[in-house]
Amino acid sequence: MGSTISTISRKRRERARKRRSDEIDAQIEKDSMRLKRECRVLLLGSGGSDKSTILKQIRIIHGNGLSSAELAEYRPVIYRTILDGARKLVLLMRKAGLECTGHANGGLTEKVLTYSSRSWEVEKGEEGWVPNFNPDMAETIHQLWNDPAILTLMNTHSEDWDLLNLEPHFFKEVLRIGAPGYLPTESDVLRAHHEPVGITETDITMGTLLIRIIDVGSQRSERKKWIHCFESITSIIFCTALSEYNEVLLEDKAQNRMTQSLALFESVINSRWFLRTSIILFLTKIDVFKNKLPKVCPIGALLPRVHGGPDINKGAKYILWKFMQTNRARLSVYPHLTQASDTTNIRLVFCAVKETINQNALKDSGIL
Repeated sequence: MGSTISTISRKRRERARKRRSDEIDAQIEKDSMRLKRECRVLLLGSGGSDKSTILKQIRIIHGNGLSSAELAEYRPVIYRTILDGARKLVLLMRKAGLECTGHANGGLTEKVLTYSSRSWEVEKGEEGWVPNFNPDMAETIHQLWNDPAILTLMNTHSEDWDLLNLEPHFFKEVLRIGAPGYLPTESDVLRAHHEPVGITETDITMGTLLIRIIDVGSQRSERKKWIHCFESITSIIFCTALSEYNEVLLEDKAQNRMTQSLALFESVINSRWFLRTSIILFLTKIDVFKNKLPKVCPIGALLPRVHGGPDINKGAKYILWKFMQTNRARLSVYPHLTQASDTTNIRLVFCAVKETINQNALKDSGIL
């Protein structure tokens, strides 16, 4: 009996010590979080500026990455991108007077054109309701992409806006994507263009620095929701695409994308909300810009003072100069040329961005 009581007593003491140890660990963690410098970073940019891709890269590199559930959410976006892109290829081929020339490709273009918006409606599968994109559709689009007529189209109409904005990655990987049980990879997701609506917050920790990135909707209808995010902002990451100099807004075909992006940047950099805020300017889609400028040149009415024809460096420098001219408040601006889908590039760029954010946080706290 005495031995049993002693054993029970010992177990109770062990449980009490365990609870106390857990409480101490929790307090240490709480104190550690309190010591971290929290920075609020506002992520801004117009639609198509690769803003959401930049955020996905930051999460992959410095956060916990993307869960399987989050990866799966991009399946319908990727399916739609492939189907819409295939239809555009066929329509451009017909406009150029081209037909598929492969031996077994009779009626291929007609088959692709049957893939209307209904092709990716959801259907009941083993895992519940999933988008309808099957191996037969994938094989058809694979044949289309590898037909010699597509290479001819690329060589003769490479300046076409629809071709310049196609994502070859998905066509090269279409058989994998069309296989049963497909789960997007991080590489797939980085190339899936989907503009989020509303406001999201992402926390990443870098040493003693806790960075809270606030992403807002890209479309103009969403900007009225930004105002309550403007307090206590340490830095702003502003994204604009170099390649948009000759493109128009989806919601307003009469509005040039770069003109609109310049107007947004001007309103942000001169706002009374950001008098003590540093601006990190991401000039994105440098890869598309390099491909487009020699083919769609001169840059046009928006950038009439660019000399040297298709000179990439002069074009990029002039676009940067146009943005810097709007800085009447004389805030600190840190520009970076980026290719959002290139993880190595973003990793290097964000190391510099982290130092900028860190220095600004130290200034705000009075340490510097």
